[in-house]
Parts: sequence; C-alpha cells; structure tokens
Amino acid sequence: MTFRQFKRLSCFFTILSISAIPSIANAEEAKVEEKVDERAEYIRANYTKFEYKIEVRDGIKLFTAVYVPNDTSKEYPMLMVRTPYRVAPYGSDKYKTKLGPDQQFEKDGFIFVFQDVRGKFMSEGDYVNMRPQDAYKKGKGAVDDATDTYDTIDWLVKNVKHNNGKVGMWGTSYPGYYTSVAGINSHKALKAISPQAPIADWFFDDFHRNGAFVVPMAFIFFDIFDKHPKQPHAAWPEEMKQVTPDGYEFFKNLGPLSNVNKHYFHGSRPFWNELTEHPNYDDYWQQRNILPHLKKVKPATLVVGGWYDTEDLYGPLATYQTMSHNNDEDHISLVIGPWSHGQWSTGEGKNLGEGDFGFNTSSWFQKEVLLPFFNHHLKDADEPNLAKATMFETGSNRWRQFEQWPPKKSTKTTLFLAANETLSTEPQKTDEFSDFISDPNKPVPHSAKISKGWDKPYMIEDQRFSARRPDVLVFETEVMSDDLTIAGAIDLDLWFSTTQSSADIVVKLVDVFPGTNVNTDEVDGDKGNRHELVRWGVLRGRFRDSMSEPKPFKANEPTAVKFELYDVLHTIKRGHKLQIQIQSSMFPFIDINPQKYVDNIFNATKQDFVKATHKIFHNEQYQSAIKFKTID
Repeated sequence: MTFRQFKRLSCFFTILSISAIPSIANAEEAKVEEKVDERAEYIRANYTKFEYKIEVRDGIKLFTAVYVPNDTSKEYPMLMVRTPYRVAPYGSDKYKTKLGPDQQFEKDGFIFVFQDVRGKFMSEGDYVNMRPQDAYKKGKGAVDDATDTYDTIDWLVKNVKHNNGKVGMWGTSYPGYYTSVAGINSHKALKAISPQAPIADWFFDDFHRNGAFVVPMAFIFFDIFDKHPKQPHAAWPEEMKQVTPDGYEFFKNLGPLSNVNKHYFHGSRPFWNELTEHPNYDDYWQQRNILPHLKKVKPATLVVGGWYDTEDLYGPLATYQTMSHNNDEDHISLVIGPWSHGQWSTGEGKNLGEGDFGFNTSSWFQKEVLLPFFNHHLKDADEPNLAKATMFETGSNRWRQFEQWPPKKSTKTTLFLAANETLSTEPQKTDEFSDFISDPNKPVPHSAKISKGWDKPYMIEDQRFSARRPDVLVFETEVMSDDLTIAGAIDLDLWFSTTQSSADIVVKLVDVFPGTNVNTDEVDGDKGNRHELVRWGVLRGRFRDSMSEPKPFKANEPTAVKFELYDVLHTIKRGHKLQIQIQSSMFPFIDINPQKYVDNIFNATKQDFVKATHKIFHNEQYQSAIKFKTID
C-alpha cells in the first residue's frame, strides 16, 4: 500500500508550520508549482475526462475515471490504476494534475484509467483488506479483486472509444498489490503490468516483520483507512486530534497495545480488531498471502522496488521470485533502485536523508526503463532490451544488470562473531559470549531523530547513536583492503539465550566509513567514521521455529535462532569496515516485546514487561555467524 497520500493525514504527527520562509525557499517552491501547473495545463488541454460506474459480475458498480486523448486520429492503449485511496477529483470537469508515472507518459499518449476498488470511496460493495483471492476456486459467480479487474478490463475494451485493445496496469504499494492481482487468470487484453512495491503477505510486509509488529504504521494508517462509511463517499474520514510530534514518547506512554482500543479506537476499526485477534501466522493471514496465486502470470511483468523502502521491500522481492519460479522468466523482470517507498515516481532519487546517490536515479528509471517497457508491450515499440534484473549497487552508486536475481555467479562468505567485538573468517575456539540488558522502559530508538516513528530517511541513517548504547552489541571486520560487494540476502545463524521467556532479535548490517579520505589522507569532515545503515531485520523470537506455532524460550538455554536480512546489492569500499549490530528493540517502529511470554502480545499487561539479560554466544560449541554471497 502506498502511504504518500497519508502524509497529511497522520493522526498524531504533523510537520510544524514555519511562519517565515527564506526567499530562496519561496523561489524553489514557485519553480515546483510552475512545473506542476504546466503539467496540469497540458492534461486539461490534451485529454477529455469521462466518469463511469462499471458493473461487475455480481451487480456491484465500480466508480471509474477515464482520461482519453483529444487527438482521435489514432488508437491508444489503456494504462490503469486500481486503488483504495480514491481517484479524486470527482466530477467530469475536474482533472487530475498527474495521470502517468511520469509526465512523458502523458505526452506519449495513453488512455488513463483510475478506479476506486470495491467498497472504497465512490465504488459500491464491501471493502475487505487483502481480500482472499479465491473466486477462481469457488466459481459460480464468486468475486474477488482479480474478477473485478477482469470484468473492468472487459468493459473498457468494449466501450471506451479509440482504444487499441491493449491494457497495462501499474501502481505502488496497495495499488501495486492490485496490479499483481490482475495477473491471476488475467484478461487477454492485459498485456503488461508493473507491480511497484506491491504488498505480498501482511505478516512480512508493512505491519509485521517476521512476526514483530510495526505499531506506528498500523496505528496511523488504520486510524483513517479502517473507517468504512456505508454509502459511497468522496472525502477521507476525519482524523484524530494530534497529541505530540514525538512518536517515541507517544507510543511509550501508550503502554500495552491493548490500550489502543481502550483509549483511542474504542473497537471501531474492524481490521485493527481482526489483526489483534491473530498474532500468529494462522489461516487468517495465510489466506491473504497473494504469492501462492501468482502462478502462470501471462502479462509481461516489471516488478519495481526500493532498497530503502521501510514499508514494502519484502513484497517486490517475494513477488519477483514467486513469479520467476512459476512462469517463463523471459517476461518477468525486476528493478530495484536506491529509493524509499514510491520515490521512483515522487522524487529525483538522488538523495534520501543523509544518503547521496550521485544522480537522478528516478528520472533514469522512468525514461529508460518504465516508459520503454509499456511502449513495447502496449504500442509495439522497439524491444527495450531490459535485463531480467536491473539493480542499483549502493556504496558504488551505479546501475548493474543481471541475468537473474540473485546473480548466478557468486561466492559464499561466512563471518563468525568473535571476541573483542570482531568478525572473523575463522570459527572460534574459545569459550566466549557477549551479553546486554534489555529494558522495556528504555528501548533502543529506531532513529536518532524525533519523528512519528514511521518515516523514510532512517533506512540509511548514521548508526553511531545506537552503536554507543550499552544494550547494543557491535561486531566488525578489520579495515577492508579491497572492495567487497554483497549481493542477495544475508543469512543469520545465531546462538541466543535470555533470562526471561521472550525476546526480539534485531540485527543491522552497517557500512563503517574511514575517518579520513582514502585518496587524500585528509580528515573527512562530512562522512568521517559514518556508520551507514545498509539493511536491518528483526525476528520475534517466539517464531524462531515456526511462524504459526510460537513457543517461549527456556531461560538461560542457548538456542539456535536463524533468519535472514532482506537482499542487498552493496559494496563495502576499501578503507571501510563491515559492522553487525545486535539489539532487542527498535522503537517505536517495532513494538516493545514484553520479554515475558504471553500467548497474544496484543493482550499483554503492564506486569508482563520485564527486564532481561540477553546473550549472543560465539564460542567453539555455539558458533554465531553471518553468511552472504559476494560478486566481482
């Protein structure tokens, strides 16, 4: 699901207004406004808008806005977005200021289609979050998101004038999920789809990370999104009253998650209630996993994601892998750039927080990859010769192309956690462990900055603020004499114990910069000793053996804990060091683990939150290690 529409809707956290803005800022804003106006004026001058209520097989009508080029001397393909975030503005005389992923799409000429999905805004029916896609199994007129898409496309190609009979779909996050869904028993007119940051499985995307709960994202999002007026409506529901801009403070004061309904939602958010009733990966969540249905996808597919997407990185990686393994790989491609959620279509893609990638990566993607992809499959333009995997290599700041992802040719590397906070290529033969005290009253912040707890720049933030805390373990290599390029997932093979019965294990992969410039030997005042976050991941320890059947830890018993950090393509440059940080909280992005085992963490009480001493073993009997693959 794409959340950029919700920036202004955050229930407790708003950007502070500034009464006086320097003139240079005003000038920059004027340039942006002028650019937007030019694009909006071009759309008004060159497109005519129509609004329809398309009836699908069970009689429900779906509100659909269609923008058709005024030049009717030729036929055009249709490019469609299905969204739960509304297709406003409503009214045939009111136009969107953007139609395509990029302005060049509008100039090239497409018929642009936008549809409110079933049960949202001006469309009829009941809305179901991540509706199980089982209509093709039930038959006899059963409906789901896939059948709604099929029926919509069938109506469009038969009723919209000047279309060439070819349809493409795209969308980011939740609309990306609806794009993936379109590939299930797809309509023959659907020739190309681009699921971008698509949701795949909500026990791993967005609101959960290996069972750990992403409380600020769920709280802020469902405050607005989980309100369902009974009648079609054009406006968003009213948001809650703001309390504080400090997410760490707010969610710490919130206390146990049961207080959300007690003090704020009062049982009025249906999906929040369902979510809290299913803390484990049971049938409820498994039915909402779209991946098993992505078999034999016929349309050409371009999956898109961002390395620094804090919401949906699992989605594009899992979607690509699933489609590739179940389909002819020749028509399934992947692009991942140095982007936050949706940044490939909302910004230049040169910077993210403290990160600088050297050039406008988003513009390159739109012009060199996405537009040629759709033009080829929808307009019979020349083959763009896209690689199966076009991936941005962070650290070196360059695009690379591969025959598949992860790359075929790679070298396995293992680094063992060792004494004196080091990483070694050799197994340990001493009796060593590292320990720390985890206090639920003082969880490790997910960011050094004050924020709502669900933001974007922290994904590439300097980690010195956490490395210097006593409840964070740090292990690192010697200074690299040569570049080391990691490609793919990072496997964690840890031996862990706790004095209590429950714990989260958070692991970060960090790129440590040298204090001086390796070329000039002068102190680097900007990035000297920067600890740049490359990837992080978490496992709620109760799920170490099964996501469906959790179990407590036995106090003080060394226990194998294995999970993986999502894929990277990153080069640790010569002169840098590779660092691993291990901690047990990342607050408020991840909710606080009580550390006393309870069957349902959403029912935990204040008394369940207790201190614990956690150990990571790195000795001859219990070898903790990280494993990854490298490429030239």
